[in-house]
Order: sequence, then structure tokens, then C-alpha cells
Amino acid sequence: MTDEARAVVLLSGGLDSTVTLASARHEGYACYALTIDYGQRHRAELAAAARVAEALGAAAHKVIKIDLRAIGGSALTSGTAVPKDRPLAEMSSGIPVTYVPARNTVFLAMALGWAETLGAFDIWIGVNALDYSGYPDCRPAFIEAFEKTANAGTKAGTEGAGTFRINTPLIRFKKSEIILYGRNLRVDFSLTHSCYDPDGQGVSCGRCDSCLLRLKGFRDAAIDDPIAYRAR
Repeated sequence: MTDEARAVVLLSGGLDSTVTLASARHEGYACYALTIDYGQRHRAELAAAARVAEALGAAAHKVIKIDLRAIGGSALTSGTAVPKDRPLAEMSSGIPVTYVPARNTVFLAMALGWAETLGAFDIWIGVNALDYSGYPDCRPAFIEAFEKTANAGTKAGTEGAGTFRINTPLIRFKKSEIILYGRNLRVDFSLTHSCYDPDGQGVSCGRCDSCLLRLKGFRDAAIDDPIAYRAR
């Protein structure tokens, strides 16, 4: 890799994607942050993504708007209630209603298109297969399959210009390990947003799966979570 190497980093504004961006910057990439406004109910994450991209020195930050609400099938793109106060064991036992059909497939496809346009062959995504809510598109098998698709289905990949790589630095980390890694990279966690069901001011509920996993991660890491939560 040269000092001029570019990478497209999917950035939601959440804890994992923020640490992923910090990791890519630490590795010396010029990072092109990509945020997808997909019609999610938790709009506060879009503002968080903008804060993070600026704070971490992204070379560019692009927001692409698509409408996954038209497909539906998820509590994050419809009026379906977001589950609250679920035990950790229940979170990992099945795929919850907050799963958005094909979301990471769509996100990675958009990142791949931008990467090919930029002449970049590295795409970074903050998926995690340990402390997560059971989403199938966060698992290693999916990432490996998409990487093969990226190289088989692009002009750059088929003409030998380079080999696309899907970088997943956090995929086998516990949430506490992600937080500790982020601290070592000097991530300001107060800029991030994780909640699936914040209030109108963007304050996190503290009770959805994402909040509970985040809170547990900070407890296990023995670090105070700097964001605000509604009374729990």
C-alpha cells in the first residue's frame, strides 16, 4: 500500500463503523466515508456520521439516499415496534425484527460502485459476528461471498486492474474489545450514535438491542459510555 491508497469506508455513525474508519485511517488509507440514508427511523445516526467523518479526517463523506422503506420487512424501516429489554441470550438466538432485508448487500454494492469509480480496491465495513443481534449479513460467510462477487462482477475486477478486498477488522471482536481498540485509536465515542429507537432529540433509549450491547461493552471494558440515555 502507498500513502495515496484509497479506501471506501461504510460509515453509519455507530460505534463499530466509527472504530472501523479510525482503523482504516490508522493503516494509512485516504478514507472515503459512505453513509446510506436508507429511510431508517433512527435518523440521529446520519448526523453522527457527519460528525465522525469530519473528526476522523475522511478525505470525503458522501451520503447516498435510497428508500428501503419501500421494501419494508424491518422495524427500522416501518412502524413495527423495536424490541426492548431483551436478554443477551435471546438477542443471539435468532434474527430479530430489526434486521433490514439485504441491507449490507445493498450497502456494499454502493460502496463497491464508488470504490471502482475512485480506483480504490479496499472497502471497509464494521460488521461483527460476536456481540451482535444475529444478522446474517454480518457473518464471515456473507463477507467472503460478497468479495467474490465484487471481483467477478466489476470491470476493474475482471480486467485485472486490481483485487477488491472487503476489510472487516472487528468481525471477531467482542464489543468490549472494539471499545478498547477504539480508545487506543483515540476515538471520541461521544460523537457516535447506536440506538435503534431514539427520542425526537436523538437521545438513546438504553433498552433496544443495540443500546444494551453497547452498554454491556462499555461495562466490560470498564469505561464510561459518554453519550446520554433516557432514564432506564
